[in-house]
Amino acid sequence: MAWLGLALFARASHLPCGFCPRRFFSHGTKTLYQNIEAPQSKFFRPLQKAMLPPDTFKGKVAFITGGGTGLGKAMTTYLSSLGAECVIASRNADVLKATAEQISSQTGNKVHAIQCDVRNPDMVHNTVLELIKVAGHPDVVINNAAGNFISPTERLSPNAWKTISDIVLNGTAYVTLEIGKQLIKAQKGAAFLAITTIYAETGSGFVVPSASSKAGVEAMNKSLAAEWGKYGMRFNVIQPGPIKTKGAFSRLDPTGTFEKDMIDRIPCGRLGTAEELANLAIFLCSDYASWISGAVIRFDGGEEAFISGEFNSLRKVTKEEWDTIEGLIRKTKGS
Repeated sequence: MAWLGLALFARASHLPCGFCPRRFFSHGTKTLYQNIEAPQSKFFRPLQKAMLPPDTFKGKVAFITGGGTGLGKAMTTYLSSLGAECVIASRNADVLKATAEQISSQTGNKVHAIQCDVRNPDMVHNTVLELIKVAGHPDVVINNAAGNFISPTERLSPNAWKTISDIVLNGTAYVTLEIGKQLIKAQKGAAFLAITTIYAETGSGFVVPSASSKAGVEAMNKSLAAEWGKYGMRFNVIQPGPIKTKGAFSRLDPTGTFEKDMIDRIPCGRLGTAEELANLAIFLCSDYASWISGAVIRFDGGEEAFISGEFNSLRKVTKEEWDTIEGLIRKTKGS
């Protein structure tokens, strides 16, 4: 899943020339880690506004799981701001209702909140019926509900494995199949989007339930892109890299010690933002992307490209060291 954050940020004074603003990663009143973005991040500043024209989604219905917080909230906000009637779902009814009211007051468009635990197929069935009742069949479906935590795999219990796979893989399947069947029955198309992670493709230690489940989500979406295109449905996937929002950092980086390592391996020199991901999401779900289906889009500031290259760590070699290395190479004769 995307790197989300249990973090409170506070802007402080600007650093010396060439550096970006200092941000404080804290837990309560205790500062755990002070993050300084890499100098090159000044070339890759995020834009914090919707990129598509006004009313792009006017007259359309969007359904977003995990819509109450984090990435789901950001995507819902952008969809609503561009005219969509949104329906958001998650387990926490209070948070969901507050988010719906907040976004609706900002955009002037209806946002409905339906409590749903995607692990429960009966609850998903009832949620989809309620979605159709209050807003109609969806034009956009975003599977964003997720769960994750770091752990040595040998410490995992069967219940720990089941918890993650039920949310990520089974929950996505229940939502997709339930809505898909209703759309087929109504002879109506839609754009589906799933949010996974860059390690869904490669696998990763210490998050094995999530890696396995997200890989299944990607396989399902690519399979349905082939099978259900005849029904007017598109299926795409976004693989986010580290994006810090209030959420899963409490389970993925609870002490704040890993953030510097994350930034060090991102060529763009900073973490991503929820707004950037929301822009990519709304594009893929819009009619501007009507010929994009079965795609898996990596969205990680170049992180996967960096960690995949065997010699990319040579960026730490100084000019003087390169001079020495070059001299030694030139003296080498023969094979």
